[in-house]
Amino acid sequence: MKLQQLRYIWEVAHHDLNVSATAQSLYTSQPGISKQIRLLEDELGVEIFSRSGKHLTHITPAGEEIIRVAGEVLSKVESIKQVALEFSDEKKGSLAIGTTHTQARYALPPVISDFIQRFPDVSLHMHQGTPMQISEMAADGTVDFAIATEALSLFNDLVMMPCYRWNRSVVVPKDHPLAKIKQLTLQDVAEYPIVTYVFGFTGRSKLDEAFENANIKPKVVFTAADADVIKTYVRLGLGVGIVAHMAVDPQIDSDLVALDASHLFKPSVTKIGFRRGTYIRGYMYDFIESFAPHLTRDRIDAAINCVSKGEVDELFEGVELPVY
Repeated sequence: MKLQQLRYIWEVAHHDLNVSATAQSLYTSQPGISKQIRLLEDELGVEIFSRSGKHLTHITPAGEEIIRVAGEVLSKVESIKQVALEFSDEKKGSLAIGTTHTQARYALPPVISDFIQRFPDVSLHMHQGTPMQISEMAADGTVDFAIATEALSLFNDLVMMPCYRWNRSVVVPKDHPLAKIKQLTLQDVAEYPIVTYVFGFTGRSKLDEAFENANIKPKVVFTAADADVIKTYVRLGLGVGIVAHMAVDPQIDSDLVALDASHLFKPSVTKIGFRRGTYIRGYMYDFIESFAPHLTRDRIDAAINCVSKGEVDELFEGVELPVY
C-alpha cells in the first residue's frame, strides 16, 4: 500500500468518480490512476469502486470506509509537513479560508489586511461558497478554516468555535412607510413583500423561525446569497430587505434607512471550524485570535481536545462573545 494510492482513491471520490478530471487535477495520467487503484484493490482483496465497463459507477460500502480512513491518513501526512514547516520557518506558509460573501465582504477585510501586513510571507487564499460548500471544503481539507453561520454543525469531524453574535436590520427606502415606525413588529414587516437571504445562508433559519413562532406567513418574493444584491432590489422597490446588521454601510447605503430588528429575531452566531486533526501553525492561531479575540491559543487547544460538540459548548459557556 502506497500513499500515492490513497491519494488517488481520495481524489477520485472527490471528483465525482471522474478519473479523467482527477488525472488533470493531479497532473498525471488516467491509466496510471486506474492501474494504481486496481493494485490497491487487489492488495486489500475488496473493491473500492463498482464499475460498469471502464467507468466507475459508485463507491462500495467497503470503499466508503477505506476512503474515510485514507482521508485521515492523508490529513496526518499533511500535518507532518506542517510541523516541519513550522520549525523551519514559522512565518512562511499558506492559509486557505472558506467563507460566505457576508463574511468576506464585511467581517474579514480588516482582519485579513492586518494579517497580511504581519505575515507577508504567508500565502492567503479565500474560497467563497455556500455554508454547506465551505463546510465540506473544511471537512475534506481543501481549506484550513471554514467561517460561516450555517451548516458547520452538520459535520462531526470539524472543531467549531464561536466567533461573534450578530443580528439583523430591516432596510427600506427613505420614503417607505416602515421608516416612520419607531419600533417594528413582525406583523409590520410581514405586511410588505420581503427580500432576504437564500435559505441556508447568513442565519436565514432564525428569520424563518421567528415568523413561524408568531404564526405569521411572510411573503418572501426574492432571495439572494449576497446582501449587496438584496439591497439593490430593495432600491428597485421589490420589497423590504432583511439583512445582517453588519451588511449596512452608513455611507454607501445612505439612500436607505436601516431599522433595528434585533428585538424581532434571535441572534445568530458565526463560527470558525477546522478539520479535527489539523496541525495549527503559529500564524493560524494568530489569525483566529485576530478574528475573535476570545479565541486564545489555550482556548483553541482546549476545544481541539474536546471529544464532543457538547464539551465544546460547555467550554464556551459564559464566554461573552463580541457583537456585530
